[in-house]
This record gives sequence, structure tokens and C-alpha cells, in this order.
Amino acid sequence: MANVKINGIVLSETNVGDFDKMLTILTPNYGKISCVAKGARRPKSALLAGTQIFCFGEYLVYKGTNTYHINSVEPIEVFYDIRTDLDKLKYAVHINKIVQDVTQENENCFRILQLLLNTLYTISKTDKDLELVISIFKLRLLCILGFTPKLNECTNCKTKENLKYFSLKDNGFKCEPCSRQDKSCLIMTNSTLNAIKYTILAPPKKLFSFTIKNEALEEFKLITKLYFNEKLEKEYKLEDIFSKKNY
Repeated sequence: MANVKINGIVLSETNVGDFDKMLTILTPNYGKISCVAKGARRPKSALLAGTQIFCFGEYLVYKGTNTYHINSVEPIEVFYDIRTDLDKLKYAVHINKIVQDVTQENENCFRILQLLLNTLYTISKTDKDLELVISIFKLRLLCILGFTPKLNECTNCKTKENLKYFSLKDNGFKCEPCSRQDKSCLIMTNSTLNAIKYTILAPPKKLFSFTIKNEALEEFKLITKLYFNEKLEKEYKLEDIFSKKNY
């Protein structure tokens, strides 16, 4: 089988035998793939740096019967600052777990990979509020997965005025009168509404370029958390990250 060059990020690593590793790598064109890295745990292995969790690199691989095999790797970004900060690591692992759950083999994952890399870069290189970062990530990921909220009018009566509520059930904004009939509605300030709109519509490279504070931040966190759990039918708890092995 011919060698193929692929870019990807290591989502998980598992020790195999005395010196080998089994990796899960997210790639833009092949989706989530399993890769064997022979001898990667040897102290002087050329694969050592490029086979650690969160490493984004260019991998030279060939496909075996059931898995890919790594011949060489050129690390592009290892997100070192995440590895040295426990809080940043906790949020990065949380995001990583979500990405593993929503991706499959043999699917186009370019937009998810792009979002993951931008999110990890923001966590690693900035001091932006980590709760805001993860909320932005979750809402944008839902849009990629096909759960984009309706923004421009009430999801019930279609009015464009007085949109002060977010409906978990009907996937978008609602006006005050229609919200009375929907127990899933959550009230929003204008700042929260604008944050939701920006997160959905912003170019990828500008996604994390805004801040909100206090009441609006709490609303934004709550709405994105509940909407995310509702659509994925699973609750992701940050506090559980290090209670069991997730990576």
C-alpha cells in the first residue's frame, strides 16, 4: 500500500506492547482514524513528539488491514501551554471527548477539525474565559452538525420583533407572547442574543474575538449547555473529566 500524507490531530493515545502506541487521529478528509505508531514510546523515537494527545501534524501513513500505520510525522502545533496548565488541560480534554463522540471514520471532518484547532489555540494562547470558550465551541459545533438555531424571526409566529427568548424545543428565538406557551424557553438579554448570533455567523478565524460578562455570560453559558445536551441527547459534565480515563 502506498504512503499517504495526511494532516490531523491526535485525539487519544493508548500504549500497546512495550514501545508502541495506538492513536486516534482526526483528519479533514478521512474522518477519525486509528493509527499504529511502532516504537513511538522509545526515548529516541522520531515519532515521540508527534504521537502525543493534542499534537497537530503532518503524518506519512499507509493503510493496513484494519488500521493505518505511521511511518513519520512532522509536528505543526503541540499546544504546549495546554499541557502545563491544569485548568486549560481540563477544558481541552472535555472538548476532545465531545469531538471523539461526534466524529466517525470516512467522513469529511474539515469544519470540525478547523473548529477544534481554533478552540485549542484560543485555550492555549490566550487568557479568554474558559467557560465562554467552551460555550462558543459547543454552539458552533451544533451548527456544523445540523442544529443551527433560527435567528431572524420567532420560530412560532414569525415576527421579527421582541425576540427575547431562546426555545430549546423549537431551536431558536421566540417573542415574548409565544414564549408563554413554551416551557423550554429561556430569557435573554440583548447581549446574549448578539453573542448567539455572532457565534453562529462569524468567520472561523474571528469566532473567539468577542467577550461578554456577568449576566449575559451566565445566560449564554446556560443556553448553550442546555441546547447542546438537548440536541446530542447526552450531558457532558466538566467535573467528571478526571474522574475516569477519557483520553
